[in-house]
Amino acid sequence: MPELRDPVPWTPPWPSWLNLSWLGGLEPWVRLLTRLVVGAYLLASVWDAVTTPAILAALTETVAAQGAPAAGFAVRVAVYAQIACGLAFIVGMVTRWAGLVCAVLFGVTAASVYGAAGLEAAMPAVLLVLIGLDMLVRGPGPLNLRTLLVKAR
Repeated sequence: MPELRDPVPWTPPWPSWLNLSWLGGLEPWVRLLTRLVVGAYLLASVWDAVTTPAILAALTETVAAQGAPAAGFAVRVAVYAQIACGLAFIVGMVTRWAGLVCAVLFGVTAASVYGAAGLEAAMPAVLLVLIGLDMLVRGPGPLNLRTLLVKAR
C-alpha cells in the first residue's frame, strides 16, 4: 500500500491580498452586527402585537383562518418566543438555544404560513431559519454580555 502524504499546498497565482483572508479579523464585529440587527428585527416585528391587543387578536384570527389548532395559544407562544430570541441575540447570552428556537419557529412559519405562497414569500422566514441554525452551531462570537461579565471579575 502506498504511503499517504500531505498534498502539496496550493499557492494561487494572484497576490495574497486578493484572497480577502485579511478580513478575518473583522469576524467578531460582523457576528456582533448580525446578532444586533437580527435581534432588533425580531423585536420590532412583533412589538405591535405585544403592545396592542387588537393586533394580537387580528394575528390570531389570521392563523385560525388557516386552520391552526389552538391558534390563540400558538400565536402567543410564537410572539413571546420571538421576543426571547431577539433579546438573547442582542445580549449574546443563551444564543445557541435562541438559535434553535428561532430555527424551529421560523421553520414552522415558512412551512405552514408561506408554504403555499411560494419561496419568494417564504424567503424572510427561510433566512431566519438559516440565521437561527448559524447561531445554534457557531454561538454568539467573542463579543457578548457573558464574556464582558466573566472578564469583569
